[in-house]
Amino acid sequence: MKYPIPICGALFGFFLFLVADVATAAEPTAEEVLKGVQQFFAATARPDGSFQPGIKREYAGMSDSAYSDLAPTVYAVILHKTFGWRLPLEDKTKEFLLARQGPDGAFFNVAGTADPKSPQARAYNTTQGLVALRALGLKPRHDPLPIFDAVLREDYKTLPPYMTSFFPLANLAVGRPIPPEADAKIRALMAQSEDGYLHEHVASTFHAVHYYRLVGAEVPKAEAIVQRVLKDQHANGSWFINPPARDRHATFDAVFTLRQLGTGRLETKEAIRKAALWVLKCRNPDGGFGHFPGSPSDMDAVYFHVGTLVMAGWLQPVDPLPDSPHLLGWGHLMPVPAR
Repeated sequence: MKYPIPICGALFGFFLFLVADVATAAEPTAEEVLKGVQQFFAATARPDGSFQPGIKREYAGMSDSAYSDLAPTVYAVILHKTFGWRLPLEDKTKEFLLARQGPDGAFFNVAGTADPKSPQARAYNTTQGLVALRALGLKPRHDPLPIFDAVLREDYKTLPPYMTSFFPLANLAVGRPIPPEADAKIRALMAQSEDGYLHEHVASTFHAVHYYRLVGAEVPKAEAIVQRVLKDQHANGSWFINPPARDRHATFDAVFTLRQLGTGRLETKEAIRKAALWVLKCRNPDGGFGHFPGSPSDMDAVYFHVGTLVMAGWLQPVDPLPDSPHLLGWGHLMPVPAR
């Protein structure tokens, strides 16, 4: 999810991550990073089992954390399950998530910029809620799938192009593949340019790749996508071809795409290695991560940057992996296809 920020801040932030030197600070150990993330979770945990976006109570969050107050809790659940940690108040977290589903099946936010009654928010919140419940071994109290059926009847063409993979993810989270009619509608929206990209946007392209991997289909123009992603990487290891308000998840998106489509290749391994070094520059003294160097720690950034470090092999997930690891979040544990 991408949201606008004041243009001066966007340009200044854009300058910061473009000039960030990947070798200016001592690299922390994996153990130090994980300990810091746990400290960040402890500082952001609320008594009701939910999590706030950042250390300070008044911090409103960025990206997904700003859009829906469900997102920080969902991302905390995903990372706890990734590393085999128990949530600080796991039973209360379960109660919190179950209480955020309405009788119509939709999950909802009570804070954030999202209008909880809008088609976009209903699809977003319900997908996130289902992913978290599955990770916790729970089933929703009400059938959520009519929400997606309704969106696909009326509103799907108006949704942002980075929401395509929400539909198979939500369906699979409750145990069914995306219906053929819905699959055809979503695929028709994923029109690629010659270089494989969608809408000149790495996030839209990532969600298309994620979509095809979730449904078990070949990714169209896969080689062209790999070449475009490699070309777009900056010298500092990040991927930002649009202002940071739009591309806050760009490095995660690019690393997922390279890992899934270009696995085993020397150039993709090197690109992912450089990405991990850049991500480490986004780490803050409070143990969390900002979206780019110098930005405040945010639960959304913590998930996407830690997920990048997992995909890069820099951090190791729990062994054995959680059940259905490909459904735990946005693909940081998705198995790599054999080549």
